Amino acid sequence: MPYVDQQLLEQARQVDLLSYLQSSDPGNLVRISGNNYCTREHDSLKISNGKWYWFSRGIGGVSAVDYLMKVKEYSFPDAVEAVLGRTVAERPSFSYARRPAEPRKLLMPELVKDPVQARKYLEKRGIHHEIIDYCVKHSLLFETSEYHNAVFVGYDAHGIARYAAMRGTISAYKGEVTGSDKHFSFSMSETPDAEHVHLFESAIDAMSFASLAVMEGRDWKQDALLSLAGVFQTKRKDVVPVALSQYLTDHPSVKEIHLHLDNDEVGRGAAAGIVRGLSDRYQVLDEPPDSRYKDMNDQVKDKVRMMKRKEEPER
Repeated sequence: MPYVDQQLLEQARQVDLLSYLQSSDPGNLVRISGNNYCTREHDSLKISNGKWYWFSRGIGGVSAVDYLMKVKEYSFPDAVEAVLGRTVAERPSFSYARRPAEPRKLLMPELVKDPVQARKYLEKRGIHHEIIDYCVKHSLLFETSEYHNAVFVGYDAHGIARYAAMRGTISAYKGEVTGSDKHFSFSMSETPDAEHVHLFESAIDAMSFASLAVMEGRDWKQDALLSLAGVFQTKRKDVVPVALSQYLTDHPSVKEIHLHLDNDEVGRGAAAGIVRGLSDRYQVLDEPPDSRYKDMNDQVKDKVRMMKRKEEPER
């Protein structure tokens, strides 16, 4: 079993399930009453008073780590990584070779052939049709057949799908496909050896950035665009999200990191953590959306509104 630093373990154990889901998977929370919740995936899993209990299975716990291990079947290090949003250092306790852990299997839902509803949803969010077409063509964007959720897929260095985020097109649902590994989040790049990588909190923000580039006549394909699959607050001041750590490992050509995280407390805190954690090895530039907007998607939506106004004939 890998060794996990005791200080990191204590920090992870302090994060209760409600706080974790509110920051990383809010679409999976369903309020029952007051501070009592269940999850959208398992309506018999109740969360209350800092504890959780899955009545249909007879298991429960206190921390988010307990939940990830018992319900999501994460390994212990993976659960700690998911909660802290950073790679956990591992040191072997003994000299004998440890069998590498099997990668989690991504269990994709049934998909439609043409993501019509997902296209319409993204167009309403201001995403340029050129970017939508690109994502469909490169198997980055799909649509589920049952609920018509938009699905944003991330691949590992071997081209194997390892992560998928879902966003409701007719509801406020947000979630991840079972078996998703945050190390391999949604990314867009036409240049395998790109020296610049641009970071975003979500796939839609990354697509928004590319859409702005298309509207302004700039070439977005020369750089890499990476979603961090969400960020959340932590007591540590040098946190590097696991999606970014993995990307930098797989792409040693990267020299500059551009941060386009949200203009809120969580986004600003995450940006500061990345700067502190990586500025000794990379040039890290904090480039948030315009201060008038919360995120990149708000910025592109406003850009589309202004363009439509200019196109309207004067009365």
